[in-house]
This record gives sequence, C-alpha cells and structure tokens, in this order.
Amino acid sequence: MTDQTDRLIVVTGGPGAGKTTLIEALAARDHAVQPEAGRAIIREQQAIGGTGLPWADRALFAELMLAADLRGHAEALAGEGLVFFDRGLPDILAYLALSSLPVPQHAEEAARRLRYRRMVFIAPPWPAIFGQDAERKQDFAEAERTYAALAATYPRCGYELVELPRTSVEERLAFVLRHVAAGDRSV
Repeated sequence: MTDQTDRLIVVTGGPGAGKTTLIEALAARDHAVQPEAGRAIIREQQAIGGTGLPWADRALFAELMLAADLRGHAEALAGEGLVFFDRGLPDILAYLALSSLPVPQHAEEAARRLRYRRMVFIAPPWPAIFGQDAERKQDFAEAERTYAALAATYPRCGYELVELPRTSVEERLAFVLRHVAAGDRSV
C-alpha cells in the first residue's frame, strides 16, 4: 500500500444496496468519485445493440468493466486527494466467480497490482431499499449471492471489509467519512 493508493477508497456491495446513492452523496459534497462502470456499459451496449451485457455475454461484460475500471483507477491516481470508487477491480473477480466463469490471469493480475485503501466499505443486502430497473435486472436472491461473493473475494485480495449500516444516506455518509478520517483504526 502506498500513500497514492491509500487515498483510493472503494464502496462495494450487491445490487440495490445503496452504494451508488452513497457515492452520489459524496460527490454532492465535492468529494472526487469514480462511478460504477457496469451501468454505463449496459447503457452503451444497449445503445449500439451490443452483446456486452450481463444477460447476453457475461465474459464480454466483465472485460468491458475491467477496461473501464483500469481507466478509472489510472485517472484517480493522476489526480490528488481522496477518490471514492463505486466498486473496485476485485468486484470483477467476484462477478466472474458468481457467474461460474473462469477468472482470466490478466484480471487477477489487475486486482493484485492496482490497489486501493485496505479498508473497503461493503453495503449489505437490504430488502427495504432493493429495486430493479432497466439496468438492474437481478432479483434480491442474486443480490445476496453477489454480496457473499464480494465478501469472499475482497479479503482474498488483501482487503479488510467494513460493513455499512442499514441506515439513512446521511448517516452512512457520516459513517464512511468518520472511518476514512480515522484511517484503518476502529472508530
């Protein structure tokens, strides 16, 4: 871990757990953020009639997410200050495992070499806020399986998970900022 990677903070979790809402709240308070690649890729692929979609070609979708996440990581490193990520490279490894697809060596290498702060926030499945839309077609059971895959993958990649409380966006925001300010120590 370096000072450079210590300023890169990941928020992960299954679909519909409030990650993106939290990232948007951080951005609204002028924190630098890297948005989730998956939703943008789905919109792009739908716009061009592409097959790089989680319901069409999961392996291609994972490769497109990997390419986008590599660019996002490099962009964040080129800047200064804290950057909050809506998902990180280990999410792709978890996605491939969840999809029963092999994890390419280059994806493993990317997750091993391109690091974030050791402390990663994970949003637990939360039925009260879960919902589906045009880009989120997973059901709640898949959201739970995604959470389990992420909870196994991040520690295997050397990260420590801090579970977000099931509470308001403002309280989650305060929780994250308190933990970030305290570093990897308990608060």
